[in-house]
Amino acid sequence: MKTTHIALTLVTALILSSCGEKAQQRTAPPPPSLKVSNLKKQDITIYKVYATSMEGKQNVEIWPKVSGFVQKIYVEEGQKVKKGQLLFKLETQTLTQDANAAKAAVNVAQVEVDKLVPLVEKGIISNVQLETAKARLAQAKSNYQSISANIGYSNINSPVDGFIGEIPYKEGALVSNAMTQPLTVVSDISSVRAYFSMNEKELLDMKQRMASNGNSLTTDTAPEVELVMINGQTYPQKGKIAMVNNIINGATGSVTLRADFDNPDQLLSSGSTGQIRVPSTYQNVWVIPQFSTVDLQGNKMVYVLHDGDTVSTKPLNIVAQTDTDFIVSEGLDEGTTIVSEGVSKLRDGQTINPVK
Repeated sequence: MKTTHIALTLVTALILSSCGEKAQQRTAPPPPSLKVSNLKKQDITIYKVYATSMEGKQNVEIWPKVSGFVQKIYVEEGQKVKKGQLLFKLETQTLTQDANAAKAAVNVAQVEVDKLVPLVEKGIISNVQLETAKARLAQAKSNYQSISANIGYSNINSPVDGFIGEIPYKEGALVSNAMTQPLTVVSDISSVRAYFSMNEKELLDMKQRMASNGNSLTTDTAPEVELVMINGQTYPQKGKIAMVNNIINGATGSVTLRADFDNPDQLLSSGSTGQIRVPSTYQNVWVIPQFSTVDLQGNKMVYVLHDGDTVSTKPLNIVAQTDTDFIVSEGLDEGTTIVSEGVSKLRDGQTINPVK
């Protein structure tokens, strides 16, 4: 009886064990179906963006050379003017009176010289007296010419083509070259200069990229840049980097660059702001979507698919990145297949069902 009981117990245990294994086989989840992609090298151009402020080709401050009251203003604020065009006229009544007196002094000195010449020729007086009279005549002429020049300075003309800025002094105002504010500013915006800054590392990276292509960073070899205007639109004409200040600012660790843009339609204004987009071209690289990577101990990794549909992590050598992608220069093989979705829950050695 006891033997029969033991036999029944063993049979029952075997049946239960068999049922448990079958239940486990029925409940074991299948490998996850995840999208994969084959890597192929490519060339890509990415852009770095820098804040910029713009100035006209020339911003010429207009200052009076002589003191006087503003007698007449011939232009309006914002008006387009040509080089040599009359802008302001200062009152010159006092200068005119001084000029008349100086002219009279010249005439008196000339008469004195004319009177002494024949006397010297006849030996009546010494030549010293004549030379002294000639010196007084030269001094009188110089004084007259100086006053006449100042009268000419009362007419103030534009030194360049451009647009008139603010005119803070109105007709009747007393002005002089000791003022703290110019009469106006004439801005030539036929082209504009966009100034921007990049840090020391960014400048070095740009130089190294150009050196890898056999070029050094000069105004002739620098890449064309784009300007994003304050309204978010891209300016239709590309600009050229025209200046690179290679002296690092010790306080900020940055350098200043300048890009020039033609402005035939006067769409850009002096004092405008925007953004400069500087291109960087990477050749023969892999472009890895950021959502296909995981961060393990501070390193970016991808899951590589192997034979048997198992996966393992591989670190990335990232040389640059965009808002959506990482640029990888080495460390991968052409045709490598990586998992392109659902990577956050994977682990090394796991089997998946790859979906092309």
